[in-house]
Amino acid sequence: MQKKRSSLPFKGTPEQEAKLKAIIDEHKHDASYLMKVMQEAQDIYGYLPFEVQEMIAEGMGVSVEKVYGVATFYAQFSLSPKGEYNISVCLGTACYVKGSGDIFNKLSEQLGIGADECTADGRFSLTACRCIGACGLAPVLTVNEDVYGRLTADDVADILAKYGA
Repeated sequence: MQKKRSSLPFKGTPEQEAKLKAIIDEHKHDASYLMKVMQEAQDIYGYLPFEVQEMIAEGMGVSVEKVYGVATFYAQFSLSPKGEYNISVCLGTACYVKGSGDIFNKLSEQLGIGADECTADGRFSLTACRCIGACGLAPVLTVNEDVYGRLTADDVADILAKYGA
């Protein structure tokens, strides 16, 4: 099984590793706590890089494939780091038919990253979501907690400029 690794190098600290090991030690005797350990690991690191998945697998006595399978099955887990500004473009039906695919492509082009990637400087990440519940504003994107609606691909440069791109 080919696991996708982030293009950015893993930058875990000894403090983060110590926190994770303490959590694993607390739950290592019961594999039913795997998801809880993974959630807490993501809280510590912000995502679940391959190196963290390996630590969890070894500490919990399960295969890396099991950890990876859980991480890729549940949408709550991320295998790549999030930027200071996480941009999420809605690709749900209402947004997509009104051009959100073009907006996503324009963001990808201008930032030089694809879906679920982070810029080398760690400032921006780009994700797609299925629906954020703002269909009346379609097409919609969010930058962290800021919501932008009724967009076209021509609006992308101005939005990015607000965040220093």
